[in-house]
Amino acid sequence: MHIERWPAIRPFRITGVVWDSFDSIVVELGRAACVGRGEALGVYYSHETVETLLADVERIGRRLEAGIDREELQTLLPPGGARNALDCALWDLEAKISGRTIWDLTGVEPKSLETVFTIGLEATPEAMADKAAAATVHGVLKVKLDGDRPLERVQAIRAVRPDARIVVDANQGWSFEQLVAIAPGFAELEVAMIEQPLRRGADAPLASYRSPVPLCADESCLHLGELEQAAGRYQFINIKLDKTGGLTHALELAGAARARGLGLMVGCMGGSSLAMAPTFVAGCLCDLVDIDGPLLQRTDRIPGIRYDGGRVSVFGPEVWG
Repeated sequence: MHIERWPAIRPFRITGVVWDSFDSIVVELGRAACVGRGEALGVYYSHETVETLLADVERIGRRLEAGIDREELQTLLPPGGARNALDCALWDLEAKISGRTIWDLTGVEPKSLETVFTIGLEATPEAMADKAAAATVHGVLKVKLDGDRPLERVQAIRAVRPDARIVVDANQGWSFEQLVAIAPGFAELEVAMIEQPLRRGADAPLASYRSPVPLCADESCLHLGELEQAAGRYQFINIKLDKTGGLTHALELAGAARARGLGLMVGCMGGSSLAMAPTFVAGCLCDLVDIDGPLLQRTDRIPGIRYDGGRVSVFGPEVWG
């Protein structure tokens, strides 16, 4: 188990946070001459850091040495980054020992995916429009916004990218009053979805609000235990393996959300192809896919998932699983 640091191509900004690098832990579990790997970054707004993730894994070190399976892991650690890294390592290990692929083990049908390309916050709408204009190979843009001129930023982007499918992510950065005021403007701009407009724990007004643009829960739905409440307030759920604590629970959450008639998005906290691969599996069940983590970094691990513009190819066991 160790820490890795993946420098960002440029500082990556969202509401209230800036990343110069994407730091992760990598867990390796060995059995029967095979090694399974998993990578996790943690949930920053739950105060997870690579140091806390390491401590969480070390806390169950003796149980790991004795050998555990994915079912037992769900009882040893709560949802979060530490369980994610271990859960994904156990999936990878099972695939290697059995000689079966992750597609065989999960029953998920593999297919190439189209990922969003994230436009981070910049000082001006014009600067964000410049980034969107340069991303010509990407057909789906995810635009990070805060409370400062959100509509103007998307207007500037739409002017230079009339062809793009656009989703926006406020990362809890708006008030309910601001959402109500600007949502019709986003509808006119043909924004496909608004992600997490209100602060986690302060989104009760959404239960009686009919937004002209579908709303997606991210911070407001970390795992299956929060789905029922989120389903009464949002039309989409953003599943992230760092939130659910791994692919095992992510697949459970995806099935439960579909049963409630909700749309699905899969997202990431950043990370290399080792983190994206299990996220890709969940993405095959989703309507929108956000697995552009390696595209925001200066480098990726080798071998890695193959990106061709916004298209992401199905990976093989040389990458993971």
